[in-house]
Amino acid sequence: MPLTLAVDGEENIIKRIGGAPEVKRHLENLGFVVGGNIRVVSRMGDNLIVCVKESRVALDRKMAQKIMV
Repeated sequence: MPLTLAVDGEENIIKRIGGAPEVKRHLENLGFVVGGNIRVVSRMGDNLIVCVKESRVALDRKMAQKIMV
């Protein structure tokens, strides 16, 4: 399922990252790697605050839909 459907506060494992190669590379540079843990901290409008590799990162809905958990 896409990250946008994940339950807030629940730990998930990244299964797949979609999108163009440059988008995948950008997300990998931020710490989003297949097999890594991710947790949705909060939602603000169409944006998500997620915790990945002990860092908090803000993602818009379009980007979050490319991350499958």
